[in-house]
Amino acid sequence: MPGSSHPKPRRFRSPAAVPAAALLPLLLLACSATPPRADPPPAPVVEVPAIRHPDGETPQWWYRSGAARAAANGAMQGRAKNVIVFLGDGMSLTTVAAARIFDGQRAGTPGEEHLLSWERFPHTAFSKTYNTDSQTPDSAGTMTAIATGVKSHMGAIGVSAGARWDCAGSRGRELLSWLRLAASSGMSTGIVTTARLTHATPAATYAHVPDRNWESDGVMPEKAREQGCRDIASQLLEFAPGTGLKVLLGGGRRHFLPAGERDPEHPDKEGARLDGRNLVQEWLQRNPGGAFAWNAAQFEAAADAPALLGLFEFEHMRYEHDRPRDPGGEPDLETMTREAIRRLSRDPGGFVLLVEGGRIDHANHEGNAYRALDETASMSRAVRAAAELTSPDDTLIVVTADHSHTLGFVGYPRRGNPILDKVRGRTSEDDDPDRYALDMLGLPYTTLVYANGPGYTGASSRQPAGPKRHFHAADSFEPAVGRPDLTAVDTTDPDYMQEALVPLSSESHGGDDVGIWARGPGSQAFRGTLEQHVIYHVIVQATPRLRERLCAAGTCNADGVPVELPAPADFGAAP
Repeated sequence: MPGSSHPKPRRFRSPAAVPAAALLPLLLLACSATPPRADPPPAPVVEVPAIRHPDGETPQWWYRSGAARAAANGAMQGRAKNVIVFLGDGMSLTTVAAARIFDGQRAGTPGEEHLLSWERFPHTAFSKTYNTDSQTPDSAGTMTAIATGVKSHMGAIGVSAGARWDCAGSRGRELLSWLRLAASSGMSTGIVTTARLTHATPAATYAHVPDRNWESDGVMPEKAREQGCRDIASQLLEFAPGTGLKVLLGGGRRHFLPAGERDPEHPDKEGARLDGRNLVQEWLQRNPGGAFAWNAAQFEAAADAPALLGLFEFEHMRYEHDRPRDPGGEPDLETMTREAIRRLSRDPGGFVLLVEGGRIDHANHEGNAYRALDETASMSRAVRAAAELTSPDDTLIVVTADHSHTLGFVGYPRRGNPILDKVRGRTSEDDDPDRYALDMLGLPYTTLVYANGPGYTGASSRQPAGPKRHFHAADSFEPAVGRPDLTAVDTTDPDYMQEALVPLSSESHGGDDVGIWARGPGSQAFRGTLEQHVIYHVIVQATPRLRERLCAAGTCNADGVPVELPAPADFGAAP
C-alpha cells in the first residue's frame, strides 16, 4: 500500500551456487574431524625351523608351526570370554551340501538356496586332515590335532605320534588340550555328544592313550594296564579338585559301570569295567549336589543341580530319526546344547564347551545318507541355538569336522530334485528333464552314492543281491552282476542304503579337506587353507584367559604368543 513500509525479502543462494573452491576447505575440515580408524597392530612373527618332512615333524615343531600360522592370521587380536567348538564327526563338504538341500526341502523350498546355520558365519577356511602316519585320517588323530595343537598318529588320544599299541612309549608324550587348559584357568567346561563320552572326539579333549579303543579297563590289553596306562573313562574323573567338567552329556554307560551291574535301561546288558569301579558313583562323590541322568525325565528334573552327568544310552545315543523310539527317552542335540550353555554361562570367568554331532560319521560308515543328513540338520539346529544364546562380542564359535567321507553328489539333477531321490534331469540337451536320467545300461541312478561301503549291491551274507536296507552288517559279499533297477525303489526311504562301488563292511573315511566356519572374537583368523592343528592355536591365542595361563607357565615368547609345548602335569592334569 502507498505509504506502508515492507522489509525487502532476503535472498538465499542455493548450495549449487557456492563455488567449488569455497566448499573444498569445508570438506577437508570435515574429513580431518573424523578420527582415522586405527590399524590393527602388526601380527607377531613366530620363527619356525625348516625341517624335512616327515622325519623332522616333532611335537614341538607341530606346536610352534601351528602357533606361527595362527598368529600370522591375527588370532592374538581376539578377546573371547567363551569358546564353543562344534565338531561334526565325518561331516564332509559333500555331507554339508547335501544336508543343506535336505534341510531346505523339508522346509518346503527347492533346497539349493538354503543355508545351514553355520554357513551364515562370517569367516571360513579349509582344514587339512591327514594324520602323521596316514593320508586319510581317523577321528582320534584328527581330534587330537584340533584339541592339542599337535598332529599325531591314527588312533592317538591326547598323545603325540608313536606306536599305536605301545603304552610304555606313550608315557611322557601326553598333550595338553584346550579343555584341560580351560579347567586349569578357572573356566567352566563341558562336553555334549551324541556318541559315547569315551569315543574318540570327546576323549581327545581329556584323556591320554595311544589307542582310542581303550575306553575302559575291560577292553585294554593286560600289558598296557601293567605298564601304567589308564583307560579313557577313568581319566574323565582325573581333574584337579574343583576343576572338573560341570556338564557331561552323551552316551556310553557301558564303560562307566562295573561288570556284573545291569544297565538301568537295558537289563540284558551289563557294565564292561573289570576293576569293580562304578564311575558314575565316583563322579557324584566328586561333585556334591551333582545329578546323574540316564533318561529325559531325569535330565529335566536335574535343572537346578550344580553339575550334571547324563549318560542316555548303553552305547552311542540313538540317531535323531530313531530317537522317538527310545524306551527311556533321550534329549536331542539342540536341547543338550541349550542346557549346557545355560549352565556354563553362569560362570563370570567364561567357559569352554565341546559339542559333537557324533553320529553323522556313523551313518556315513553304514552307507545310509538319510541318517547322515538328518544328523547334520540336527547339529545345525544346535549351532543355531548356540548363536542365539551367546553374543559374537564375547563368544567364539567354531564349527568344523574331523575328516571327510566318500559320499558323492553326482549326475545332473534338475533344480529342486529331492536330494535322496533318483536323478531327474538331462544327461544331454535332448533329454526330457522330467524323466529319470538313465545310465548306459538304461537304468536310473540316485544323486547320492558312496565310493565304498556296505551298500554294495552284490549278494551279502545278510541280504540278497540288489539295493540294501539299513542296518546292514555284512561279513562277506558276492560280486554284483550289473546294477539293480531302481525304478520302483523308494530311495528316499530312511532305511534305503545308497549304492557303493567297492564292497566294504564299513564305508571308509575320505582324505579331502573339510570346512571351518567361525564367528566371534578371533574368528577372522580362520581363513585360507589351514593345517588342522592350527584350530587349537587360534582358540588359545584368541582367548586371553587361556593364553595368559600358558604364558604364566612359561610357554610364551616375548610377544606373548604361546609357542612352547606345554606339559599337562604343569596344568593340574594327572601324570
